[in-house]
Amino acid sequence: MRQKIVAGNWKMNTTPAEGVALASELAKRAAEIPSDVKLIVAPPFTHLTSVQAAIAGTKIELSSQNCALQPKGAYTGEVSAAMVAGTGAAWVILGHSERREYFCEDNAMLLEKIHQAFACGLKVIYCMGESLEQRESGVLWDFLKSQITEVLYNLDSLKDVVVAYEPIWAIGTGKTASNEQAQEVHAFIRKTVAEKFGAEAADELTILYGGSCKPSNAKELFACPDIDGGLIGGASLKADDFLAIAKSY
Repeated sequence: MRQKIVAGNWKMNTTPAEGVALASELAKRAAEIPSDVKLIVAPPFTHLTSVQAAIAGTKIELSSQNCALQPKGAYTGEVSAAMVAGTGAAWVILGHSERREYFCEDNAMLLEKIHQAFACGLKVIYCMGESLEQRESGVLWDFLKSQITEVLYNLDSLKDVVVAYEPIWAIGTGKTASNEQAQEVHAFIRKTVAEKFGAEAADELTILYGGSCKPSNAKELFACPDIDGGLIGGASLKADDFLAIAKSY
């Protein structure tokens, strides 16, 4: 049986004090999280240790938003997977659309980052998805498949991987993929994974929706058979909204 996960990506938002206040509010209300839902928070690097202290002893888990390509060395400003793991984080988000677009991260780089994460005992939320141009130009399915075959197919197992589907055209735009559009892609991801890892592994893979999911649409999205939760952006910055999404199952 696959996991139900709601993960909050805070992006470059909140000061350390604000992040601890938000984490503390979530920790106080952790009893509201359904027993079968895993809640994950991904604050900026500067907050990881203090947020971990705030959520310690609850069912909330900690993730970083990224990690470096290299294990260590003269890479000013980078944060290695070992450093992330040292904060108490259990997860790392890799391949987010903003990292791909603004920082030119490609599939080969992301595969190496996943290996770095695994070597340090981290689990991975692997993001993939298409732009509006890719969706409308007829390359959608080939493009999505390449993000699977060039990365996930090169792993021995997906037991420590969660996939997050991000329709880039629906992030921060107020647009949301229709339930049918989201389900169609989630089913495609599961089918493509099955071609390499088998039906059982594909059925156990958790696939999150990451495109402007909010309390008003989460219930309908999560009712789709291949959508197992959400990677939440702006709505994760408000405890009420984030918990409402978690309770949408």
